[in-house]
Amino acid sequence: MYRSYTSPRMEPRPSTDVESSIRDLTKDLVMAFNTGNFDQAAALFAPDGVMKAPHHESVYGPKAVELAFRQLSEAGYDDLRLETTRVEVSGEMAMEMGRYQITVRQQNGTVVADRGSYVKVWRRLGVWRIVADFWSTQLPAAK
Repeated sequence: MYRSYTSPRMEPRPSTDVESSIRDLTKDLVMAFNTGNFDQAAALFAPDGVMKAPHHESVYGPKAVELAFRQLSEAGYDDLRLETTRVEVSGEMAMEMGRYQITVRQQNGTVVADRGSYVKVWRRLGVWRIVADFWSTQLPAAK
């Protein structure tokens, strides 16, 4: 059975404030990506943050993340949707898990709905920033 991790050094206030913040930041990331504001989406990443999209190499840092978001968009990825299913907080770190859906417009004009799961690790660096973002698709790799 799953039990939440607790530590005597954790802040006594409830983590619901942090959970709300993480959920709001995730909504900001989705809005920025869907409106083509890739710099704003990438600004949510820590200087050493990493993003790993399915079937792509990992990228590190906001500039590389911005370029990766732009390349995904140019490759036909749009209408990103994220559904946060769980947020766990421990001190200055938070883990967010959820499901994603994104539309992929193929070069032949067909549209594929990509679905999968994701894990984001957030760290409070004055403000919450993504230090790791990994997606796992349900689609097979292109041949």
